[in-house]
Amino acid sequence: MGNNKFLNIDSLSLQNIDDDAELIPLMTPEDEEEINNEALPETLPILPLRNTVLFPGVVIPITAGRDKSIKLIKDASNGSKVIGVVSQKDETVEDPSVSDLNTTGTVAKILRVLKMPDGNTTVIIQGKKRFKINEITSEDPYFTATIEGLPELKPENDSEEFDTIIDSIKELALQIIKESPNIPTEASFAIKNIESSSFLINFISSNMNLEVNDKQKLLENRNLKDRAMATLKFMNLEFQKLALKNDIQSKVRSDLDQQQREYFLHQQMKTIQEELGGGSYEEEVEQMRQKAKKKKWDKKIKAHFDKELSKLQRMNPQVAEYSIQRNYLDLFLDLPWNKFSKDKFDLKRAQKILDRDHYGLEDVKKRIIEYLAVLKLRNDMKSPILCLYGPPGVGKTSLGKSVAEALGREYVRISLGGLRDEAEIRGHRKTYIGAMPGRIIQSLKKAGTSNPVFILDEIDKLSVSHSGDPSSAMLEVLDPEQNSEFYDNFLEMGYDLSKVMFIATANNLAPIQPALRDRMEIINVTGYTIEEKVEIGKRHLLPKQLKEHGMTKDNLKISKKELEKIVEGYTRESGVRGLEKQIAKMVRFGAKSIAMEEEYNIKVTGEDIEKVLGPARLERDKYENNDVAGVVTGLAWTSVGGDILFIESILSKGKGSLSITGNLGKVMKESATIAMEYIKSNAGSLGINPDVFDKYNVHIHVPEGATPKDGPSAGITMLTSLVSLFAQKKVKKSLAMTGEITLRGKVLPVGGIKEKILAAKRARIKEIVLCEENRKDIEEIKDEYIKGLTFHYVKEMSEVIDIAVTNQKVKNAKKL
Repeated sequence: MGNNKFLNIDSLSLQNIDDDAELIPLMTPEDEEEINNEALPETLPILPLRNTVLFPGVVIPITAGRDKSIKLIKDASNGSKVIGVVSQKDETVEDPSVSDLNTTGTVAKILRVLKMPDGNTTVIIQGKKRFKINEITSEDPYFTATIEGLPELKPENDSEEFDTIIDSIKELALQIIKESPNIPTEASFAIKNIESSSFLINFISSNMNLEVNDKQKLLENRNLKDRAMATLKFMNLEFQKLALKNDIQSKVRSDLDQQQREYFLHQQMKTIQEELGGGSYEEEVEQMRQKAKKKKWDKKIKAHFDKELSKLQRMNPQVAEYSIQRNYLDLFLDLPWNKFSKDKFDLKRAQKILDRDHYGLEDVKKRIIEYLAVLKLRNDMKSPILCLYGPPGVGKTSLGKSVAEALGREYVRISLGGLRDEAEIRGHRKTYIGAMPGRIIQSLKKAGTSNPVFILDEIDKLSVSHSGDPSSAMLEVLDPEQNSEFYDNFLEMGYDLSKVMFIATANNLAPIQPALRDRMEIINVTGYTIEEKVEIGKRHLLPKQLKEHGMTKDNLKISKKELEKIVEGYTRESGVRGLEKQIAKMVRFGAKSIAMEEEYNIKVTGEDIEKVLGPARLERDKYENNDVAGVVTGLAWTSVGGDILFIESILSKGKGSLSITGNLGKVMKESATIAMEYIKSNAGSLGINPDVFDKYNVHIHVPEGATPKDGPSAGITMLTSLVSLFAQKKVKKSLAMTGEITLRGKVLPVGGIKEKILAAKRARIKEIVLCEENRKDIEEIKDEYIKGLTFHYVKEMSEVIDIAVTNQKVKNAKKL
């Protein structure tokens, strides 16, 4: 049902006016009866209407515009005020002819004629009765026709069905008025107060939003009951449309309200950010887009970035995912995609840098120069990854820094010690709170290039936990066949690591899983000799400490002799960290003396060293005399380099039991048992009385008891100790040995030879007994390391006895 106000005769479109002009007629049954009793004239002037239909009893306002219409209204207003109103078949016809008019219309009475300020004529008419045009008698100055009435066919008074239809119409009309925002609420009072069923149907039919043809059909239907059913049908349809429209509008309004609220809040935040000096979200996105244009990306990377950026634009900045997405795009922009620094393959320059930064380590430097030469010739990074393996403090990590400087590349280092979460290597997925990329990608972002020298420090100290196995994740990183598409969980894309020069460092190869060890080229970085340590102290450590303590070389001078005293008396290591600490103590003493204006010796003496550092504490690894039977010097490998140890054995009255002490491992205890059984088996050839084994208990001890010791390399040392004990003969002076033994009397090779040789030199050993198969290890050692040493290569245990045990009896030899 529409809010119809005024009807224009020219356009016949409904005009909206204010509520004061709303006409709600109330026709009583008496009025209806009076209209029905009125006689119709034989001829009437005919007024065509374009897009509406006038029903009996209904009052409507219309505005006249045509000249013919104005003429007709004037004449009728001055006369009987009764006219015939019919609708046009086609509302687009401007000047209708007889054939354009419907034949059924309504007799109307002009109630009032108004002159409007704009010059138009407005007339208010009320419908009376239906009529039918019999014949048009005149067309000028307006239509005139003969008519006949069309009486209404009403149902019987006691028709319950008709009464029910009328009740339904009233109820539905009230619902439509309530739901429709365009119908004033006063209309409900009109509906409730209409008593005439015929007028109720006509009133509702006139105000419904129906096509002119549908309204014309209702007008032509003379049967009141049928017309009521048709009206109810149209009302049901309109009510359904209205309910659907209201439902849609409610949803749209709710969404619009939420959008308006969010828009308002975003605008406020934008204003606040601009006042604080920060950029708005749109500016951030635009800045990212501009930065992306400057990147050297391939199509795949660019397409992925554009997709993620558009996802950011669609996000509400207040949701948690927004910051994750923004961090992701920031990382994407900060990573050095396809950005490489230019290599400097000047091998002579590289050699100078390595010599400048590291004294000694000639074999290591040679390997690195060879490695760089291969890279220069191949111009790619498919060569094996280096692994510098050796004890702490020998310069493995700083070697990597020197390589980076020699190549002209960025230097990046990550410490893998104690790393136990695979996500530290591969990164976390973006779905996790606090997600971030792995250490590899983070370090490349920090480096700013895709081909840095990448130090993987302490790769042997990777651990395993419930979070995964990081060493297995490193397999992809260090495989030249795979790392061109290294997949980081946070980045969600493959990143090319093939141009990165990886240098791993390790103290011990045993914990490194075989598959990872196989991917690396192992370079053994052994310890330094005393002479090398003195030179390193003189060239590097002392100047470094003087600079760090605000002093110059004129404030403190330490000669090579004093440096050697510090090395021998206060350090026991393969590297030089301990030496640097002792030098730092000496420098601090000088700095304190200068600050307190005390006198001190600029040239450090031995007395100064003992005054500052205390008495020499590490004389234990000095060679001891051979006056006691059963004491033999052995050589051992430790994680901090080589060392010497002493095997002691003693006899006591008993029943021939063997006791072994010194915190020894299973393998070392087995070596002692093998040596004992070999001696028992070959007592005659060794000149030992077999009865001794049943009368005396044997006790073997290896000092320091608090230090765990294990391995087979002390086998020949234990054998020599026991033979010396049972024979009560001296062991050869300044002699040390290392080798594994078997029950057949064979001597087997052992490892860690270079470290053991350096330990022997530190202890002033003169002769060393080794397995024949260890000869190749000695040949690989530089001559300066083995200068002053004599090597005895043996295959049989009997050869060891012949070399090591003399014929001279010890002091206070026991009679066995």
